[in-house]
Amino acid sequence: MTTRVTLGALPLVVLAAILGFLAGSDRSIEQARAGTEADGPSALDRSVLPIPEPPTPAITELDARNVKPPARFEVKPPPSAPNVVVILIDDMGFGQSSAFGGPIHMPHAERLAKGGLRYNQFHTTALCSPTRAALLTGRNHHVCNMGSITETATAFPGQTGQRPDNVAPLAEMLRLNGYATAAFGKSHETAAWEVSVSGPTNRWPTRSGFDMFYGFLGGEANQWAPTLYEGLNPVEPPRKPNYHFLTDMTDRAIGWTKALKSLTPQKPFFLYYAPGATHAPHHVPREWIKHYAGKFDQGWDKLREETLARQQAQGVVPPGTKLARKPAAIKDWDTLSADEKKLFAHQMEVFAAYGEFADHEAGRLIQAIDDLGQLENTLVFYILGDNGASAEGGPNGLFNEMTYFNNVPEKVADILTHYDELGGPESYGHYAAGWAVAGDTPFTWTKQVASNYGGTRNGLVVHWPKGIRSKGEIRAQWHHVIDVAPTILEAAGLPEPRSVNGTPQRPIEGVSFVYSFNDAQARDRHTTQYFEIFCNRAIYHDGWLAGTVHRAPWEYAPRTRLALDQWELYNTRGDFSLAHDLAAAEPEKLKELQALFLKEAVRFHVLPLDDRTLERINSTMAGRPDLMAGRNTLTLYQGMTGMSENAFIDLKNRAHSITAEVEIPSQGANGVVLCQAGRFGGWSLYFKESKPRYTYNFLGLERYTIAADRALPAGPATLRFEFEPDSNKPGSGGRAALFVNGQKAAEGRIERTQGFMYSADEGADVGVDAATPVTTDYKEDDNRFTGAIKKVVVERK
Repeated sequence: MTTRVTLGALPLVVLAAILGFLAGSDRSIEQARAGTEADGPSALDRSVLPIPEPPTPAITELDARNVKPPARFEVKPPPSAPNVVVILIDDMGFGQSSAFGGPIHMPHAERLAKGGLRYNQFHTTALCSPTRAALLTGRNHHVCNMGSITETATAFPGQTGQRPDNVAPLAEMLRLNGYATAAFGKSHETAAWEVSVSGPTNRWPTRSGFDMFYGFLGGEANQWAPTLYEGLNPVEPPRKPNYHFLTDMTDRAIGWTKALKSLTPQKPFFLYYAPGATHAPHHVPREWIKHYAGKFDQGWDKLREETLARQQAQGVVPPGTKLARKPAAIKDWDTLSADEKKLFAHQMEVFAAYGEFADHEAGRLIQAIDDLGQLENTLVFYILGDNGASAEGGPNGLFNEMTYFNNVPEKVADILTHYDELGGPESYGHYAAGWAVAGDTPFTWTKQVASNYGGTRNGLVVHWPKGIRSKGEIRAQWHHVIDVAPTILEAAGLPEPRSVNGTPQRPIEGVSFVYSFNDAQARDRHTTQYFEIFCNRAIYHDGWLAGTVHRAPWEYAPRTRLALDQWELYNTRGDFSLAHDLAAAEPEKLKELQALFLKEAVRFHVLPLDDRTLERINSTMAGRPDLMAGRNTLTLYQGMTGMSENAFIDLKNRAHSITAEVEIPSQGANGVVLCQAGRFGGWSLYFKESKPRYTYNFLGLERYTIAADRALPAGPATLRFEFEPDSNKPGSGGRAALFVNGQKAAEGRIERTQGFMYSADEGADVGVDAATPVTTDYKEDDNRFTGAIKKVVVERK
């Protein structure tokens, strides 16, 4: 750089100081410029992020025409850094995708596998939020304070649900190194009580390294009517026929990628594509379900055998692998009744269709990248499940998954009445647990069971034509989801940062597996790993796995006290499916591994273990923050919508009242004053033909309506609803009454209530029922209150 300076007759000491400063500035500017040019990105110190901008030189020239500007400081990734796409399918087991021998046709996963690698010893945490936190940081889930899902967080370190500042996300590391970053689909890593207008928002996706986010914040979403956010803002899903969120999120991901490469074709991107599929509710267009008609009539026992045979033929399990026993609670298919077989087979048809549909949409994204000429240097991780297949549907499956969270079993005969609705917008379904066990072939257990590979082993496909010479090969190195982040950093030529945004960082705990990309025989580098979810716990070390099942996913209480848990022991190098328990034969090895587990548990904030179940849904019982803590009154205003259950006053199992000051228009009043949740459970205070009504929807199974007989005249009115439960026992019924301007207008009984949860995705709304309707008294897209709402006061006693 050349800088013209008119110095005049300055004293020599001042002249020397200025020249010295300029010389130093020139050097720093040239170094920074080297860091932005193709021949020298390594000149930048990338260990501290953001990379500090060098000091600006002092210029003493008066006229800009006589001086050359300094080089513009810009951080760019290394010139060969690839685009990165992480596709994370939800709740898919090791033995479900056709890419790993399963019955669900996933041609796009297969295509990527044929052009890349399949990893058959890749592991997750056994649960969604923990896996996602580990994936997106490279640290163990308890270190991220994500020991379970955000909705069951507690006050203990490792379980708070709030990612620490010293655990910077991978997306932030990449963004600060010059990547464009975007996330589409599910984000289940924000503390549940932080999902409101009050925040804090520093753990929302766009404050966690992503430039762009479009999707839902939570564990699941109604795919036909999701509660969506774009960045920090709630948005309505497009109102168009046959809307489905999977297609919507894919369209948005493709649009973002095309726009980015149109404007900045040399800028690499990190795209995190995390559909809600195949997590419940199982929602899929009917034409996809038809593809699987009759495909599962043989039942889950035969399917396990068929899947294992395909896995062995593909080489994704070793020859001679045996089927591990299935849990005793899973009935033999041959013992089921005709009605059970009919229902269960159809449940699996719906799930398989959902899985293939998810692969179809992921394939559209990959094809769009290919059409842009970008696939050659795009590193794709296609992770087929964030945990094992889900057995949370229990023995019969579910028409409405909210019954599971409220400990209300569903009978086969009842679900059969909804047979043709399964998969569609009138359902919120899940399949029977036997299909989850079959989906985790060749293992025993399922999602939530972190002590068995059925809960933690997931198929992984890696595709990167520019960086992986091998095509269509299998890799058997043992790896864990925390290894993805360091793998991406190494592939991009980026160091692990020591400091991010002013906070010294806890070192990444994962191990890059780039070493295995072109060396099938490379020795394992990840040799020790603990597992723990809901007290189901294990330790892996040098081929051995020791673990214990403290509670099955369909059980609401632990099997015994923690100290009395029965541990199992497996030599995984000779027993791929964990079929042969060696605990009795190798007691010393078991003791050694149990001691190692405790050591790792202390190191990674796993202790103390907490085996409470439904109690942890309640924030007061669990000990986590509650926006309503210490308050019994909440005042609401028109336009407040989408308030999640964890950000709204909890009225369950409590006497309470709702008082609304409204204005009835001259043409009469219709529509919602205040509601919570929707079609699959919730309540609504509303007007129909100017007559006030309150409907309690018990899990979509029963609806109780308290309705006034007289229409209200135009003008101001005060509407009040009161409920007095029979007891404080969860799920108790009680007496309800409506008052208009202080006079009782209607009363009646609500026989049953939901004791623990209304909805995992739908919130509370003032002046509208924004997602699915609580009652059939009004329509889904036409229920806004036609009058005016001054305020609504909710009070619990």
